[in-house]
Amino acid sequence: MGYFSRVRQSTVRLGGFVATPRHRGDPWWGRIGGAALMAVVGPLVVSAPGHADDPALHHVRYSVTAAQQFTADIYFRDTDPPNWADYSHNPYQFSPKVEALVGPGTKWSLEVMLADPQQWAMVAATSGQSAATPQVHCELAVDGVVVAANAGPKGALCSLRHW
Repeated sequence: MGYFSRVRQSTVRLGGFVATPRHRGDPWWGRIGGAALMAVVGPLVVSAPGHADDPALHHVRYSVTAAQQFTADIYFRDTDPPNWADYSHNPYQFSPKVEALVGPGTKWSLEVMLADPQQWAMVAATSGQSAATPQVHCELAVDGVVVAANAGPKGALCSLRHW
């Protein structure tokens, strides 16, 4: 019986490696080489970071103000939806609404932590069905850097994604 046919007799997978029993007649390099390989590579295979799948969270700040004082309807994203399908099924579940008084010297702001602000960071403010044109302004900052700003007579949307 040859060396390779013996190897196939009983193999065990261990951490992606194949472990085989040693037999008499194995070449010396097979015994030493395997032990040396496991001594060097074994700890690398076994150890892994505990939270490698956890995404890094980004500090997101939303701000809304206006040239004239009014009560704004403000929608914002305070959590990352698990996927697009869940979001599109019920976007309001992931986009809470608040009513806030904004105007000159009166700013609404909120700070949240998001894993993927490029995809999900968003704030929108509107004067709704009011005939007033308060000149709404919004701002979106990620990790301390303003990445989007917008203004409009009755509302504004700030997002990194094109909706």
